[in-house]
Amino acid sequence: MGTRKKGLDFAKHISEIIAKSTGFENHMKKVKIIGGGDGTCQAELKVEADHVNPYNGLHGGYIVTLVDMITTYALMSKPCHPGVSVDINVNYLNAARLGDEVRIEANISKIGKYLAFIECTLRHKKDDSVIAKGTHMKYVNIKD
Repeated sequence: MGTRKKGLDFAKHISEIIAKSTGFENHMKKVKIIGGGDGTCQAELKVEADHVNPYNGLHGGYIVTLVDMITTYALMSKPCHPGVSVDINVNYLNAARLGDEVRIEANISKIGKYLAFIECTLRHKKDDSVIAKGTHMKYVNIKD
């Protein structure tokens, strides 16, 4: 379920979830959650060898994973179910290379009765240029 935590409390809460993970969320262990709450999540990542494709660029599949997870964390900052993915889309605009520092920001555009719509942007920390933009639609009308 969601949480009403904000800022550093939210970042700590999500970081604890990642640290305890034994499943797919292990891919997020090198991502630093730096803030969030009230429908947002902010994170940072230094691109390392296990994040890149054969050309030393941030792997497109890993970018989709970042969009998936960071948008889900943004949704978890609201008092609703974290949902299940209905649609996820990413537009790749610029490369990030081995050693680059990346900032990831997600925010909820809308939460309806059944669906939530979340946006995510990955940017270079050095010059704020956009690496990728993603959207994520999640079904949230789940009864636990």
